[in-house]
Amino acid sequence: MKHLLLSMLMVSILLSCTIQAKEEKKVVETFPVTSPIVIDTTLYTDYVAEINAVQNVEIRARIKGYLDKIYVDEGKYVKQGQILFRIDNQELNEHVTKAGAILRSTITELKASEIELFNTKRLVEKNVVSNTELEAAKNKVDMMKAKVEEAQSNESFCKIQLKYTLIKAPFNGIINRIPNKIGSLTEDGTLLTNISNNGEVFAYFDVSEKEYLNYNANIKENTQQSNNVTLILANGKEHPFKGKVETTEGEIDQSTGNIAFRARFNNPEKILKHGASGKVRLLKKYENALIIPQKATFEIQDRMYVYIIDNKNQVKSRAIVSTHRMQHFYIVDSGLDINDKIIYEGIQNIKDGMTVKPKFVEMSTISKDLTFVNTPK
Repeated sequence: MKHLLLSMLMVSILLSCTIQAKEEKKVVETFPVTSPIVIDTTLYTDYVAEINAVQNVEIRARIKGYLDKIYVDEGKYVKQGQILFRIDNQELNEHVTKAGAILRSTITELKASEIELFNTKRLVEKNVVSNTELEAAKNKVDMMKAKVEEAQSNESFCKIQLKYTLIKAPFNGIINRIPNKIGSLTEDGTLLTNISNNGEVFAYFDVSEKEYLNYNANIKENTQQSNNVTLILANGKEHPFKGKVETTEGEIDQSTGNIAFRARFNNPEKILKHGASGKVRLLKKYENALIIPQKATFEIQDRMYVYIIDNKNQVKSRAIVSTHRMQHFYIVDSGLDINDKIIYEGIQNIKDGMTVKPKFVEMSTISKDLTFVNTPK
């Protein structure tokens, strides 16, 4: 009887150990793991941009009159000084004629007063007239000289007004829409058209304060690389000419937290127009960048973590720092090195202290279907 009980107890213990071993075996799950790699890569950031011509001004009438002639057509290229419009104002011609007549009349009166002054001086020398009459003659000459100057100024003003009947291009550029047609009545300030000099264009774009600070830091490392930018057109194609960031605004917009940048692009074929839209692409080259998959990370209270596998295949979370990302990957600034092994997939089922069975996956296998270019070290 005792032997029977002892045998049953041993069988029970063996069964218990077998079940426990199976349970322990079930706990040790397999997870894919990988290691960071070091690459050289170039990242870019696109910013919505507003494109402006280097020069874009309104052409307005400066006198009242009827639009008598239009010498250009909309969308045409004109040269500086080329006549664009003519305003008919016959009154101005009459004013110029009248001003010239008044000037000639005052000059004649001035000459007469000068002759009178000469004769008065001779009479004073002979004691025929008093000095009082001589002073009166001198005052009359001075007064007539002032009238001549006034007449000359009036004639110049009338001639300037007459010049305003011919509106000329202030610089080389392209004519915009012409809202008024021949025969339209214009007033002082009437809009006739716009002219744009878009041989070069400005692209204005806003960046956040954080990106602005990072940009300044990049300039210190590589000024040429940071200043050179690409313009992506509205159809998604690149503008064939590279641009340069020239300047930034003097203050940060308090309502948005952004600051405006200005880049200049050559536009010899005049493809880019004033008011067009696009995206400015800023590039930055990274050398020896440590790369990990985004799927391997998780966040707790704005901090980024990964799960590390130690030599005993135990899992432990580790905080990392990353300030730049690329498609499907993060560039790690600190917290990891190339020899670390991290859980690649299934991190939602992982807890600190777990023991797992790692299945190593090469980073090249992970990235083979991704669309970024890199050079492994």
